[in-house]
Amino acid sequence: MASTHVIILGYIPFSCYQLYPHFRGKSVANSAQARKRARQAEKHRQRNASQRSMMRTKVKRVFNALEAGDREAAEAAFREAIPVLDKMARKGLVHKNKAARYKSRFAARIQAL
Repeated sequence: MASTHVIILGYIPFSCYQLYPHFRGKSVANSAQARKRARQAEKHRQRNASQRSMMRTKVKRVFNALEAGDREAAEAAFREAIPVLDKMARKGLVHKNKAARYKSRFAARIQAL
């Protein structure tokens, strides 16, 4: 028998967006201020997801070039990734130490090629 999920009086658990993606963007806010904050939060969530995805793509390009042993491609990808990592750290999408750790480890691996 298939399991059913019941939503009681508008309560939506945190993980329900994985089970019910159509709830994303729906707000149960009662005041105009709360509705506006919900709209802004959704915009920010989408922008952050896009920027985080772009950052991960740049990091993967460097990593894949290093794994392939291609120093020139790794250096080119690293030059593209540095400003993106710095910007994401400045905006708070990743911790500044994490961005610094990526840059340091990639630079060391490029030097070792």
